[in-house]
Amino acid sequence: MRIIEICANSAQSCVEAEAGGAKRVELCAGIPEGGTTPGYGEIRTAQSLTSSLDINVIIRPRGGDFLYTPAEVQSMLFDIEMAKQLGVHGVVFGCLTKAGDLDVPLIKRLKAASGTLSVTCHRAFDVCRDPFIALEQLIEMGFDRILTSGGQPDAVSGIPMIAELIRRAAGRIIIMPGCGVRENNIAHIEKETGATEFHTSARHVIYSQMIYRNENVSMSNNTVTSEFETIQTDRNKVKSYL
Repeated sequence: MRIIEICANSAQSCVEAEAGGAKRVELCAGIPEGGTTPGYGEIRTAQSLTSSLDINVIIRPRGGDFLYTPAEVQSMLFDIEMAKQLGVHGVVFGCLTKAGDLDVPLIKRLKAASGTLSVTCHRAFDVCRDPFIALEQLIEMGFDRILTSGGQPDAVSGIPMIAELIRRAAGRIIIMPGCGVRENNIAHIEKETGATEFHTSARHVIYSQMIYRNENVSMSNNTVTSEFETIQTDRNKVKSYL
């Protein structure tokens, strides 16, 4: 059975994901940065508006690389503690050394702090130096799954690596393709890799209901996106993946 995890950018996206039949979400803020830790209120609201959805919270204090300062590590530990107190299903994180290897001591520290929460390694995996070494390390540390595009810009390009990771994992950890997974290619990725879980956003554009608009002022340094457009998961798109 195909399991769909939605990269949800809001509590409302979680509602849409559940209505569309998704099993799980990775709840994130900062989508243009590749996903950062959402706030307490967003997590609480997502929990209050859904009933059967597993909510995994990304633990990532900023965009950019995965080499973290002591202050950022402390922030991640506090965010994991918040996630535990709220009773979410799981957390999602990954950390690297300067040399591009998994920062095993730090990951073990974060994993220990996570207690009994489900733990996923995010796409820090895709920029590590040796994915096969990292695979065995994550298995040894007790991770539940790895989100990966196979070290390529998208999961379709990464099919050969994803298939090899699944072969080597041999059921010891879930390899979940993500990035560029769409309704028109998911069956192909599934057939070529043998994956059973998939990560996608299934979003569409939500247009602002504002009548008065001052288009001369922007709240973002992103010059492409209009201040009067947002993105949100679409339940009908989610259904098309199942």
